[in-house]
Order: sequence, then C-alpha cells, then structure tokens
Amino acid sequence: MKRVLFVDDETSILDGLRRMLRPYRNEWEMSFAESGEQALALMEDAVFDVVVSDMKMPGINGVELLTKIKNQYPDTIRIALSGHAEMEMLLESVQVTHQFLAKPSDAEHIRNVVSQAFALRSMLEDEKLRSCIASIDILPSLPDLYARVMEVAASPDGTLRDIGSIVGEDISMSAKLLKIVNSAYFGLARDVSSPEEATTILGLNIIRSLILSVKIFSSFEKNDCALNLQQLNRHCQNVAFLAKAIAQHENQPRRICDLSFMSGLLHDIGKLVLATAYVDKFSKTLNSSQPYEAWEEEQNIFGISHAQIGAYLLGVWNLPSSVVEAVAYHHIPDKAIEHSFSPLTATHIADALLLELETNNRDEQEPAFCVDYIAQFADAEKINDWRALTVELFGGG
Repeated sequence: MKRVLFVDDETSILDGLRRMLRPYRNEWEMSFAESGEQALALMEDAVFDVVVSDMKMPGINGVELLTKIKNQYPDTIRIALSGHAEMEMLLESVQVTHQFLAKPSDAEHIRNVVSQAFALRSMLEDEKLRSCIASIDILPSLPDLYARVMEVAASPDGTLRDIGSIVGEDISMSAKLLKIVNSAYFGLARDVSSPEEATTILGLNIIRSLILSVKIFSSFEKNDCALNLQQLNRHCQNVAFLAKAIAQHENQPRRICDLSFMSGLLHDIGKLVLATAYVDKFSKTLNSSQPYEAWEEEQNIFGISHAQIGAYLLGVWNLPSSVVEAVAYHHIPDKAIEHSFSPLTATHIADALLLELETNNRDEQEPAFCVDYIAQFADAEKINDWRALTVELFGGG
C-alpha cells in the first residue's frame, strides 16, 4: 500500500485532513505529524512515497523539513501546503518542493494530487533513476542566456517582457517558471503555456526574487555534457511553434493550441535530465546514425527513454496531464490511451515534420511519423498540407 505523510503543527488541520481523507484509508496508508521533528522520526522507521507539509511551523519549518527530506530521501515526492500570505516562504521552498497546494484544499483535490503522484511512481520502477529525477531542482541553461537573464533581472531598467523573451529561448528556464505559475498555489482558472505569459502573471518583484535571490536558474559549466544545448533549445522552440500552428490549422480549441505549444517546448526536456545526470552514458546515444533512433538507444542503455524521463519530471512538477502524456509518448503516440486529436498529436506531427526538414528525409527512408497513429487524423493530402505549413514557417531546410 502507498504511504503518505501529512505534516502540520496545527492539530485542527491534521484532524480535518483525517476526517476528509477517511474514505481513502483503504487506498493509502496515512500518517500524521505535528512537527518537522516528528515527521523525520517517522521517516526513519517507514518509507513514504509522498510528503505533504505545511510551510509555517515552529522548530523545523516546512522549507527546512523538505530540504532534509530531499537530501535524505530523494525518492519521496515533496508537496508544500501553504497559505496565500506565505509568499516569502513559498519562494524559499521552490528549490526543494515538487508541487504546491494552497490552504484550504478540499479532500478531492488533495486526493487527486496525491493519487497522481502515486501513479507517477508506478510509471518509473527504477528507484535510483526515480531518486535522480526527483532530486532535480535546477536544470542548467546556456551560459549566454543565463548571463543575459541575470543581467536584465538585476537592472532597474529590466522589464517583464525582456525577461520573458530570454526565458522563452531556454527550455530549462521555461519549465521552471511554468511549474511555478501553474501550481495550485496561484489558483489560476486555466493553464499557462508560455514563459512570456508566466513572467507577466508572476510580476516583476516575484520574478526578480526567483532569479536573483532564490536562484532558480543555473548555467551549464563548460564540457558538462556532449549535448548541443543551443541546438536542443532551437529544436524545442520550433516544435512548440509548429505544434501550435498545426493545432490552429485543425481548428482546435484555444486550450489545445496552447497546451500543444507547451508540449512542444518541453517534449525533449528528458534529454537535458540525462545529459546532466548521466554524462558519459548519454553521450553514447548521440552516436546513433539517425536522430530518430536515439531514443531507442536510450532504451537499450537506460531501460527507459528521454520521453518517459521528461514526462516523469513534469508529472512530479504537476504540469497539465495532457502535456505529460504528450512528452511521454511523442515518439510512440499509438501507445497512449487517448486517441483523439490532442497536444500529443500536434507535438508528434511537428517533431516528425521538423525532423524530415532537418534530415531531408521524406520518402527515401523509414518515416519519422507513427503511420498507424497519424492515419486516424490525416490522409496523404492532409500530411502534405502540414508539410507545406512547416516549409512556410521554417523554410525548405
């Protein structure tokens, strides 16, 4: 049975959680701690899959507790439960917290968040790999982009538009901001899909605090990995723009178009995880004769591909489920449960079309498309329409 630990110094809050979550006692083994010290003592005796902790507590506060859990039990998914008046403490916890819940949260919402965390852990069986991914708080960025965003954030003349534009060029910065702004803490009525919009919603003061004080971004050191980060960022940006354009071309609702953009932007973030955590092993996958075979080489070496790893990270960060699905299955969309047009569809098509353009591969070699999956949505004429759209946006290769 899955184990979850709730931590709050207010007995009334814990009693309320006990009452609200009683219907789920046959699904989870739930423990309750009234302090950070008590929580750590419980964790010495039992393995917890998920910890949900209040932030403002005497003694060991929420930030200190989650930091200790991250260091000692990296496999555990860490969720902060915070009131809206606790912004300063929330910002401090960004680097050690996977997800944020706002107080008060109803039982159904807490159940959904915790259930999703349990489902994610089941998706990735390798505990070492899970721990590696769950312990990630920062993914490095291109040095020049990092220097630019630090300079603009520190400048009194720096604007949200300037910062958002720089962040939008870098997938690791984008992912971090999208994680924060889409968290339950902010309670937005819709998903935010673009880094530029995320910076506007967070506001200049919070953005400056995150960049300059909390230091949510970092720079790749020289020779950190064999991955061409500039090329990866450019490819992900292109897939994002094309995926959204394809969704719009198919007259999809605005939400699907926006989530297609987010999915395209983040679809290869798992490569960044592998390149950061497993430099030597990942370098071997870059030697594949064809770019679209690299994920199969990852499967041989790691037992899992960058797609699943990226999906696990974004799922742990509680990004929209349709984005997590698109990232997980963008190479094998026929394996997904959902078979209607979705961000996965747009991302798979965009990735394949750009690969055709980059490698001049259309009919001569095995197609980058998943043919059976695409056949549900398009005939040859429709595919050629998408190809024409790709050439219109990105040129002839």
